[in-house]
Amino acid sequence: MGLANRRPARRDVLRLGTAATAMLAVSGCDLLSTDPEGGGGGASSKSGAKEAPDLAALVKDGKLPPLKQRLPREPLEVQPTDRIGRYGGQWDTFLTSVDADPHLVGCLSYEPLVRWNVESTGIVPGIAKGWDVSEDTREYTFHLRAGMKWSDGEPFGVDDVIFAYEDVQKNKDLFPVFTTWLTTARQPATLEKLDDVSFKFVFTEPNGIFLENIAAGGTVLTSLPRHYLEKFHPKYNPDVESLAKDEGFANWMELFAARGGLGPGNLGSWQNPELPTVYPWRIVQGLGEGNRLVAERNPFYWKTDPNGAQLPYLDKVVMEIVEEPNVSTLQITEGRYSVITPGIATLQSKPVFARGRQAGEYHFVDMVEDRMNFGTFVLNHNHKDPAMRAVFQNKDFKIGLSYALNRKEIVSLIMKGQGVPWNTSPRPESKYFYEPLGTQYTEYDLDKANEHLDLAGYSQRDDEGFRLREDGKRLGFNLQVRVNFNPAWADIGELAGRYWREVGVDARVEVVAAELIFARIDANDHEAIMDDGDGGLIPYLNPGWYLPAAGSSMAIRWAQWYDSGGAEGEEPPAPQKRQMELFDQVKATLDEAERVELFTEILKIAAEEFYVIGTARTTQQYNIVQNDFHNVPDPFLDGSSYPEPGPTNPEQYFRE
Repeated sequence: MGLANRRPARRDVLRLGTAATAMLAVSGCDLLSTDPEGGGGGASSKSGAKEAPDLAALVKDGKLPPLKQRLPREPLEVQPTDRIGRYGGQWDTFLTSVDADPHLVGCLSYEPLVRWNVESTGIVPGIAKGWDVSEDTREYTFHLRAGMKWSDGEPFGVDDVIFAYEDVQKNKDLFPVFTTWLTTARQPATLEKLDDVSFKFVFTEPNGIFLENIAAGGTVLTSLPRHYLEKFHPKYNPDVESLAKDEGFANWMELFAARGGLGPGNLGSWQNPELPTVYPWRIVQGLGEGNRLVAERNPFYWKTDPNGAQLPYLDKVVMEIVEEPNVSTLQITEGRYSVITPGIATLQSKPVFARGRQAGEYHFVDMVEDRMNFGTFVLNHNHKDPAMRAVFQNKDFKIGLSYALNRKEIVSLIMKGQGVPWNTSPRPESKYFYEPLGTQYTEYDLDKANEHLDLAGYSQRDDEGFRLREDGKRLGFNLQVRVNFNPAWADIGELAGRYWREVGVDARVEVVAAELIFARIDANDHEAIMDDGDGGLIPYLNPGWYLPAAGSSMAIRWAQWYDSGGAEGEEPPAPQKRQMELFDQVKATLDEAERVELFTEILKIAAEEFYVIGTARTTQQYNIVQNDFHNVPDPFLDGSSYPEPGPTNPEQYFRE
């Protein structure tokens, strides 16, 4: 869930599916098996109903329009993973904090214009039933589904997309730095309305990866109902500042965000049950109201199964807030949850979950990993303190830290042997794989570690054996670790701190709430943080691990300079500027081979600069599914470019 890039028909990934699936093939029935004896199953149940019984009752009572009037003219037909489901039941899962968690976003709101297919290998229709792309990829025309509605029954159409783009994304009070994937040559696309169901984006330069970016993180374009939100926007309500103050907000921007106006990646969307949506379930109890979120079936949802029955099958989704990993582990073994946030299903905890399968009545499914690393250390190359900035930009210092890491011990103790020592290349399954970046400096060699730390200029030590900086101060830094996504990071951080202290670097490890880490990164107040490593399969969708771009926490000031076209941030040195030039070409090119060649040049510079220090690449991941919970693919892909479990179509999950 990369801090380095929080954002949130593709020719360049059509062949990833087979290789990515093969990477997690396993066998046997031991504690680490994902296909144990006694796995879940059950006969299918087909009622023949075209809508849920509770909705049918509302129609009968005259409280809801008939189904034909609620569906668009051309509903999206969803093929079930295994079989046609049945109505009823609920999906129980959990969140590890009160925020717009990626798991929450992926479970409930993955409804972009175009989306990844179930295998996450290609682009398929979503809210847009079709699209056209000009030969030079400067123009993208989308065709919406006539008759589609929001969850309150109001029409959904082009004007909603225009509102989301023109009045929200392009509003500098809401987004001071424009969203980069909606630009070319740092110029925002223009949006033209063609009719009530068709519109087109026009870019100043070719944009060969626009569809992929929409599928990876473009739900903000389709999640903002103009008819509801315009009353909180100054363009449509001249009295909005007074309204904001009357409701206890400092300004209209705070009010707008609190009402859900910044999209599903912002907490406000999940705290406001009044916000209409196009999601399978609509919020009835928001985050902040007790210790859970509750969403119930959207009566105007626009998808059906192959029999024409309106989805979703499940009546509701209940997400409890469980901030303590030990508590969530216990509750999982008791069989309380299904399709959980992947960071909790760690390799470290897998034996515990394996022992509880029979009593808890659940089984494992494989998850194909998109992330290039299980745990990375990100040093702030733009540290506000010039002395610390010099430390973190010193390549020999970083090489010394890398050699000091006992990665084999980390793999053995923390990952239960399910990993390979690794720095930060895209995964071997990717066409963008660059082995030197993955394998360099991964040996555990204290002699080499000390040699490079000496070469870095830190050979002098104090009475306690810690190295000294040029200004005479002790060489060290604060490593901040969050555990809401991956509880194993705290253990890895403690091991790393011990390893680094052994070579004279005073690394101080601190477990910090995710919200505080995010705030510190945004303010450039962090020293070093720990995260995973996105962009393992398609690195150009999460470039911030390989060059300063898209909110990269390794060099946020350089990234700001790049993203703003030099208007903000700090101008970077020549190697980083060269990476940025290459990345501009990557985004513009239509030729797959050329794109790979260009990004390989970016990776070569990344290897030379050595920005981020990795620990290991996972060789196996999994998730947990209750035995009476069906239509969950096995395997499915997890990663920031594939907002899990969204591409698996949660609306077709069912219980029996």
